[in-house]
Amino acid sequence: MLQSFKSFIKKENLFNLSDKILLTVSGGIDSVVMCELFYQSKINFGIAHCNFQLRNKESDKDELFVEALAEKYGVPFHSVSFNTSVYAKKNKLSIQVAARQLRYDWFEEIREQFNFKFIATAHHQDDSIETFFINIIRGTGISGLHGILPKHGKIIRPLLFTNKNEIEVFSKKNKLKYREDSSNASDKYLRNKIRHHIIPVLKEVNPNLEETIDNNIKHIRDVEHIYKKEIENKRKKIVKQEKGNDTISIEKLKKLSPISTYLFEFLKPYNFNSTVANEIIESLNAESGKQFFSETHRLIKDRDNLIIDNRNKTKDIISKAPNSSLNFLVKKSQKELALNDIQLLLNSELRTKTVGIPKDNSIACIDYDKLEFPLEIRKWEKGDFFYPLGMKGKKLVSDFFIDKKLSLKQKESTWLLTSNSKIAWIIGHRLDERFKITDKTLKIYFVKIV
Repeated sequence: MLQSFKSFIKKENLFNLSDKILLTVSGGIDSVVMCELFYQSKINFGIAHCNFQLRNKESDKDELFVEALAEKYGVPFHSVSFNTSVYAKKNKLSIQVAARQLRYDWFEEIREQFNFKFIATAHHQDDSIETFFINIIRGTGISGLHGILPKHGKIIRPLLFTNKNEIEVFSKKNKLKYREDSSNASDKYLRNKIRHHIIPVLKEVNPNLEETIDNNIKHIRDVEHIYKKEIENKRKKIVKQEKGNDTISIEKLKKLSPISTYLFEFLKPYNFNSTVANEIIESLNAESGKQFFSETHRLIKDRDNLIIDNRNKTKDIISKAPNSSLNFLVKKSQKELALNDIQLLLNSELRTKTVGIPKDNSIACIDYDKLEFPLEIRKWEKGDFFYPLGMKGKKLVSDFFIDKKLSLKQKESTWLLTSNSKIAWIIGHRLDERFKITDKTLKIYFVKIV
């Protein structure tokens, strides 16, 4: 087994034998065998242990056992205790997901602080096969079918070359002591249900089940490599970045087949699931403006594109959009104003022959004497109307937006400059006829977007 261990490290290019590796050790048979293999291979390593405080005194005994194991091998020992239940409740996570987040974040901290090259976990072939079934049951793309990878970033799994039976034989041969985790016998968790009930039944049909699935997983990894290359080639042509947001061309997307698979893969980095991806496809021929949400992002179906933005960045805009009480008052003496997303420079000058009137949507030139201070800058609201410069009669701001073919996101980010509740300028778009410069204008009020 020792030789197979070394061969696997070399074959998968997990690390150099001169590297310092941080071993994650629970005290169970798998992680204890991993320690012994590293020790017999004379690899420089340290041990990290997490006490999740989920099994009372049993958890504390595990920690003491692992600490003694580190002393036995004469290697550095790092430990931490988490109040996992409180963390899970606070963040609305399952205990398993909470424990995973806590431990991997901490492992990375220790790796960086003490200059370990990689973090090693004791996952083996049986774990990979169980993960394969878990992903099938819960639903997955092709990446969920490759089982547990030997190497992912700074995480390595040097025991994936072996299975549970071989681990037990090695442990017995080397007279290793380890801790039994009582939760492994419980069917409370899905992984244990698969381990105790589903796999034994499948092995009755195929006694070589582990070998068969392991070979299938290796084949799927090769297929996934080809698949990802194709997805990435299409992504570069269809997913673009515009004004800080990622956009997907609807026209180009419709030409792809199968469209559902492509869109699912395009949206995976933004945490949209396959169900939402299918709902988005159904909306492609519908009116613009429909929104879809993942935990981290928002997608807006516009006329020509699907627009994706980060929910954290747009939280203020979304919550303070139409019908909001958010406003900024502008005093006569004020020279500048910073809004959430733009900055305005404010200035007034007597009208002379040398004062030019620029034709630029980012600059408004307003008859100063028609303004009543303080001015107000706010978001648009339903029912807002103005008198567009150069036109007769009034127009709803919402209809103006439609005529300008503004996306939902553009509408949300548009501000109004008002005087005594009258719209003087749809900032960056159109001045109001009532506030324009005329032959009788004596003083000009300039507002510039910078």
